[in-house]
Amino acid sequence: MASLEEAFAVARQARDNAYAPYSGFRVGAAVKPLGRDELYAGCNVENASYGATICAERSAVVHMVSMRGKSRIEYVVVVTDADPPSVPCAVCLQVLAEFCAPETMIHLADTQRIRKSIALKELLPQPFVLV
Repeated sequence: MASLEEAFAVARQARDNAYAPYSGFRVGAAVKPLGRDELYAGCNVENASYGATICAERSAVVHMVSMRGKSRIEYVVVVTDADPPSVPCAVCLQVLAEFCAPETMIHLADTQRIRKSIALKELLPQPFVLV
């Protein structure tokens, strides 16, 4: 079964592949689908038209969906070199809310190790939902 340590390694490797020529802020992410022994990686890919930039967390979700269709996410790992480690942006949190339960853990890491784990509902207590 894919472990949290493996997910950290996958996210760290994805961070190394980030395309961040404008900000220099490289981010890697990994998502693990619920009940599956799989990991999907993503990295940030910047664009001169900054609104066209995609964050690592959304990149990982898009990777998962493109490979296996809509799936629930068991956990997310985000790797940056920030101190303290950065949380996902609001847009990424909203996208994660589409695929995660409120209790889904978001593991925040620097390039050495996971530093903090926090539930999605603590980062985005009131996501936008269609009822």
